Amino acid sequence: MSTPGGGDLSATLRRIERSAGALATSSVARMDDTLPWFRTLPADQRSWVMLVAQAGARSLVQWLRDGGGTADSTQEVSDEVFAAAPQALARSITLQQTVALIKVTIDVVEEQVSHLAAEGEEQQLREAVLRFSREIAFAAARVYARAAESRGAWDARLQALLVDALLRGDSPDVLASRAAALGWADAPPVAVAVGRSPGGEVSAVLHVVYRQARRIGVEVIGGVHGDRLVIVLGGAPDPLTATAKLLSAFGDGPVVVGPAVPSLDEATESARAALSGFRAAPAWPSAPRPVPAADLLPERALAGDAEARRRLRHDVYATLVRAGGELLATLDAFLAAGGTLESAARALFVHPNTVRYRLRRIAEVTGFSPLSPRDAFALQVALTVGRLDPVAPLISPVPSQTMTPANRKTTQNEDDPRRSL
Repeated sequence: MSTPGGGDLSATLRRIERSAGALATSSVARMDDTLPWFRTLPADQRSWVMLVAQAGARSLVQWLRDGGGTADSTQEVSDEVFAAAPQALARSITLQQTVALIKVTIDVVEEQVSHLAAEGEEQQLREAVLRFSREIAFAAARVYARAAESRGAWDARLQALLVDALLRGDSPDVLASRAAALGWADAPPVAVAVGRSPGGEVSAVLHVVYRQARRIGVEVIGGVHGDRLVIVLGGAPDPLTATAKLLSAFGDGPVVVGPAVPSLDEATESARAALSGFRAAPAWPSAPRPVPAADLLPERALAGDAEARRRLRHDVYATLVRAGGELLATLDAFLAAGGTLESAARALFVHPNTVRYRLRRIAEVTGFSPLSPRDAFALQVALTVGRLDPVAPLISPVPSQTMTPANRKTTQNEDDPRRSL
């Protein structure tokens, strides 16, 4: 090839070809001396670096022959220089470390310019090596960018499969194997949030989710299913608060958070509740955003969610039946009176203070206050559901926990907003 100064580097190229092996050996020896992390690499990975260094010397020769050494050349270094090593090397060595390896190799070549260049061609070779170092760095960046894109696409597919397995209720072994492939640490508690996807490329949607999750320090796995964005959160002490900080990743409409569970193995329960709540949420237009799935029990029950019906029947209606003390009759009278305490007292032939006491007891045993319009609606639905199936609640064992505000709002840590009676 001819250089800008009119010289011919043919003799220099022959010298570089003959010295390719020695240059690679010297470069690896220098890496061993100057890069502490390089000394800790396994023998097979060090041998891959040697192969890449040898390929780099051959690539320099080919690049110069193709005219890459000229000042006005746009010739790029082929990414094939890195094909000598398996793709596993890109997963073992970071881009920053690769740049350090390239720098060491270029330093060694520059030191050998006086021996590699034919007489009078030293300056031309030195300038060509500088341009080559820039091109080889760009080639490395392209290789790592492709690897990152491929890995990102694969991770996105794995996450979509994991979320799909959660929604289908697959076995814990399936969930665990897919989560392990994604590096999921399974930090408790785990909860599932469902909302509308903002639309656009799935990778862009999930990128926003991951960026915000890193900012608040929680684990996430996300997937877009149709028009829904499903996020699995791990390690958030209060999943509802964490979801509130991720709201900008969702589209318009309700965002529902399922109950917190100890691990991913049990997250199917949280996913089912969140999905059921998302389907039923339009029936409560003024619902907070995000809203716990447990706060949507009446809407979920009306929408046909068997689990919501079971909880209202067992944890509310059956609890009132077992509590006795005329609580059920008092609640019926209070609701029939449109929430007017005095009217309920007259219907029951008792003093209003007696009604107040019984309403307080209802709130204590069920977690729903009849004086709250929202809770009164939930209690009305619970009575309806319980009476449609009057046998089950009477023969069911007493649940280990009554539905108190603390366990009904399993995703909240804030104080119960209900007034004390």
